[in-house]
Amino acid sequence: MAITRRKFVQTNAVAALGFAASSAGLNIINSGEQKKVVRVGVVGTGSRGGSLIKVLLSLDNVEIPALCDINKENLSKAVKMVEDAGRKKPDTYGKDEYDFKNMMDRDDLDAVIIATYWEWHSPMAVYAMKAGKYAGTEVPAAYTLDECWDLVNTHEETGVPCMMLENWSFRRDNLAVLKMIRKGLLGQIVHCHCAHSHDCIDHWFFDKETGMDRWASKYLVEHNRDQYPTHQIGPVISWLDIGCGDYYDFITSTATDSFAINDYFMDRFGPDHPNSKRKYAQGDIVSTVVRTKMGKSIVINYDMQLPRPYDNRWMVQGTRGIYNEQRDSVFLKDVSPEYHKWEPFTPYQEKYESSWWQSMKNQAGNFSHGGTDYLELKLFVEAVRNKTQTPIDVYDSAIMSVIGPLSELSIARGSTPVKVPDFTRGKWKTKKPSFAI
Repeated sequence: MAITRRKFVQTNAVAALGFAASSAGLNIINSGEQKKVVRVGVVGTGSRGGSLIKVLLSLDNVEIPALCDINKENLSKAVKMVEDAGRKKPDTYGKDEYDFKNMMDRDDLDAVIIATYWEWHSPMAVYAMKAGKYAGTEVPAAYTLDECWDLVNTHEETGVPCMMLENWSFRRDNLAVLKMIRKGLLGQIVHCHCAHSHDCIDHWFFDKETGMDRWASKYLVEHNRDQYPTHQIGPVISWLDIGCGDYYDFITSTATDSFAINDYFMDRFGPDHPNSKRKYAQGDIVSTVVRTKMGKSIVINYDMQLPRPYDNRWMVQGTRGIYNEQRDSVFLKDVSPEYHKWEPFTPYQEKYESSWWQSMKNQAGNFSHGGTDYLELKLFVEAVRNKTQTPIDVYDSAIMSVIGPLSELSIARGSTPVKVPDFTRGKWKTKKPSFAI
């Protein structure tokens, strides 16, 4: 039987402000021999939700008593997936858009995974926390500034953790870079660059065959911003100790005009297609610059509409060296064999492999996104099982997500700087790093 919200708040003081979680509570891949069953409900059972259900079904002592989706076809496929895994048929919810509340009000759920359209992430996570359930939400955790505060305030009121499922924070290479940074190989970190360069026009924003709108297309019509900032910034916040020693001070964002979407439709479907001459608010490229309170900088690039191969373009630069993901290379002063010459990153990744990956990379490799989905959900579930803080907490989730609405505000104001609110209320000054410790 899942604990009630009242009992959760009374017994889980460790998570009450999200800053008291011990390192033992986060280093849980090898910790615990506790095998208490964790019961997880899933809201949103489409492509992304189905992928996460597959991972959940692979984890020891995890049950899925309930699923929710207003798309009956997706819901039926998800039920079959659970049954095909030899599990009890889950109860289903989906009579309307608010039926998720009935699922989350159940007493036999410990946690909820949210894999719905963006506008539902924050409202559903807030409701889950108020119902006493750990909330694991897909990215971004919030689409507006108010929603970021809703997540933080609800967590602080209830003591219930909320984790945004930013899988790129858990990549093997990014975690190895983090370990190198913490061992001082790059010296004092000064600057990072990151990007989400992923042409999504013909499969995510619009239907490939007909060109008609898919669920995400409306954001391109209505907003001009970094629509998807968390994949870029996910590993960077740990590289720069954002939230635990440093914090964003202000951001400045600039967008190009919109060219690519109309060009795509004219070329693919011709001038008579309704989307060929449609006006889109979203610029093709958005470049955001963050200055931190400790005097560092971050360049964040949004690039999801122009034709190109996928790329993240991570780079972190310090006083003693630099890592470049595009080159798959590093240069370390007084360490690299040649003066000002790149050397391969692979030997460093092997030497500085995260303990998380050392313990489970064989299992993780069978799942999507290079195994990052497996690692993040395993860590989430173990936090639920042990009643500890999640590896990405609500403050991390808010600071990653807020780039979206603040970039839109800066662009609308002619690329003027916008101050970043302090979701930690000053606690970033004294909180110690805990991610992947």
